[in-house]
Amino acid sequence: MFFSVVIPTYNRLPILQKCLLALENQQFNSDLVTDYEIVVVDDGSSDETILWITTAKHLLPHVKLYTQNHKGAASARNLGVQKALGDWIIFIDSDLVVTSSFLQAHSQTLDSANSNRIFSYGAVINTSNFNDPTSEPYKITDFSAAYFATGNVAIAKKWLLEAGLFDTMFKQYGWEDLELGVRLKKLGLKLIKCPQAVGYHWHPPFNIEQIPKLIEQEIQRGKMGVLFYQKHPTYEVKMMIQMTWIHKILWGVLSLRGALNEKTLKPLLKWLINQGKPNLALEVARIFLNWYNVKGVYAAYEKTK
Repeated sequence: MFFSVVIPTYNRLPILQKCLLALENQQFNSDLVTDYEIVVVDDGSSDETILWITTAKHLLPHVKLYTQNHKGAASARNLGVQKALGDWIIFIDSDLVVTSSFLQAHSQTLDSANSNRIFSYGAVINTSNFNDPTSEPYKITDFSAAYFATGNVAIAKKWLLEAGLFDTMFKQYGWEDLELGVRLKKLGLKLIKCPQAVGYHWHPPFNIEQIPKLIEQEIQRGKMGVLFYQKHPTYEVKMMIQMTWIHKILWGVLSLRGALNEKTLKPLLKWLINQGKPNLALEVARIFLNWYNVKGVYAAYEKTK
C-alpha cells in the first residue's frame, strides 16, 4: 500500500511540528506499506508554518507542501486528495501526534478485510500535554461513535472521488466530514475499527479566555448543522446536529434555559481550573456550550424557512 497522509493546517505550527516529526518516525514490521507521503495543505496561515517546512526539508523527507488562501478545512482536504499520489488516503488533523506503528496498524487492518468497500478508523486520545502528548491514557470521554471523521481515518482514494470529496459549502466550523460520511455510507462502505492506530489529539488546557471562541464555534456548528440537514433531511442527521425536542429539553433544563451560562458559572469554572481540574471545568462549560449550539441550530433553521 502507498499511503498519502493528508493534513490541512492553519496557524498551528508548534503542534504541527510534533505531528510531522512523528509521521516521519514510522516503523514497519511487514512489506504491506511500500511507501508513503505526507501531504500538508496550508490554508492561508499567517504564522511561520510555510517557512519552517521549507527550511526543515532534511527533517521532513516525506512531506509535500501545498498552499491556498484561507478557504477552510474542506477545501484544504480536497486539494490534498487531488495532489495525493497514493491509492490510500489517511486523514489526520494537524494537532494530532501519532505513534510509530500508526501506518503499519492501518495497513494491517485494511489488508485483513474481506471486502474492498471498507475504511479504517483509528483511536483518538485527547490530551493537553504538549511536552509529551503520547503519554496520555485512554479515557471514556475519548470514545467516538462517528461513522466517518477525519481525525484518524484511512480510505481508498477512489471512494472519496466517487462520493464527490468534501462539500466546500461547509466553510465554518463542523460537519463537513460527517456529511461526506453519509455519502460514503450510501456507497456501501463499512467502517472497521483500528484501535492500534493511535493518534493523540492535542489541545491547550481549558481556560476562561477560550470561552468566547468556544461559544462562536458552537454557533457556527449550528449553522453548518442546518446545511448538513438541508443536504440530508433525515431524523438521523437531526439527532446528530441536536435539532430535536430531546436536545432542546435536555440542554434547556440542564442550563436552566440559559441561566447557567458563561457569566454565572465563571466563578465555579475558575475554581476548578485553579484546583488543577481544567478537564472537569470544560465538561461543566459544555452545559451552556451545548445550549448555545441548540439555539444556534434552531436560529439558523428558522432563517431557511
